Amino acid sequence: MNYWLVKSEPDVYSYEQLSLDGSTRWDGVRNYQARNNLRAMEVGDLCLYYHSNIGMAIVGIARVITGHFPDPTAEKGDWSAVELGPVKPFERAVSLSEIKAHPDLQQLSLVRNGRLSVMPLTSDEFSTLITLGNTQL
Repeated sequence: MNYWLVKSEPDVYSYEQLSLDGSTRWDGVRNYQARNNLRAMEVGDLCLYYHSNIGMAIVGIARVITGHFPDPTAEKGDWSAVELGPVKPFERAVSLSEIKAHPDLQQLSLVRNGRLSVMPLTSDEFSTLITLGNTQL
């Protein structure tokens, strides 16, 4: 299993909305590195859901329910999308400032390249983050 972090602005598409919808197509990604990360996702992989711009915190866990496919929102170019479904919200949101201050998370892409919208996590990073969020699978 692989682990990921996906970012969305909560006023555009929040974790709460994902929970209400039951699934969503993760599309509209227009960065080659993030696109390649989408293409590396496999069914069953777990994703931490990060609210960007507003809140700036990890708020939940999602699961990849459909592997990558051509992004239907792309008018041109070679872009990909996946489908995600909710797993569970975090008991406690984990803020970006808390993540940046944690010694075991200094190599996290969110700390080093905050603009990337889809990024891999190691299993240790994933475990540390769900522990910080007082959440168990």
